[in-house]
Amino acid sequence: MTDTTTPTTRRTVLGLTGAGVLAALAGCLGSASLPGQSTGNGNSQSARTYRVTVANLTTGQPFTPPAVVAHRAGVELFAVGDPASDAIRELAENGNLGPLGELAEASDDVRGVAVGDAPLVPDELPASEMFPAAATLELETDASGAYLSFVSMLIGTNDGFAGLDTVPLPERVNESRSYFAASYDAGTEVNTEAYGDMVPPAQALYGIDSGTDGTGMSDPDLAENGVIAPHAGIVGDGDLDPAVYGWDDPVALVQVERLD
Repeated sequence: MTDTTTPTTRRTVLGLTGAGVLAALAGCLGSASLPGQSTGNGNSQSARTYRVTVANLTTGQPFTPPAVVAHRAGVELFAVGDPASDAIRELAENGNLGPLGELAEASDDVRGVAVGDAPLVPDELPASEMFPAAATLELETDASGAYLSFVSMLIGTNDGFAGLDTVPLPERVNESRSYFAASYDAGTEVNTEAYGDMVPPAQALYGIDSGTDGTGMSDPDLAENGVIAPHAGIVGDGDLDPAVYGWDDPVALVQVERLD
């Protein structure tokens, strides 16, 4: 059995800006270079630290390094039935967290951000020998940042992502809460399920060389002006066998504990 733990990492909203998740997968097996910074909430007396563990529950769908956000109640990263923001589109299509980081930095309602250092790969895939299925992060915020959201790209999809939107953080020290995250289709790109239309790390994480490079850029010819919806999963229209690479919801378990 593969060890599903990773070293704890610290990241804040400023450290997220200008770096996408594809940087974390440079050469298909690289690690993110996201310099840590002190939490910019300006209120040390109400500072809180949380341990957040994100586990990939699928058997055939790797995630990009997870991003978790502590924020006030008015923040909404995504909503079923609404068009995806440019930030969610970039994450879901290209694994790029840069636009989301820029939005977070510009918003005073975002109180802290933490990002993993490696993709989360199910034990059933060949790349699980190099990458874990879970990541543990430290998230720093203040009393006003009482809500948590989580997003991660489903790497073997055109525009799929795992997400958790605006759930309460534990109030008391040593209190913990667990949440299940579902899969979503951003509604921004046609689901061709073709390696040529997926991000390049997909093939490497699956241990496959299809002869096509894949792409980390959005293809205007595949643009779909839809809305965010529950993901239908892999249906077998392209290169992926649903029996191997498909999944059922929930796709992730998010466990949160207040440390101080």
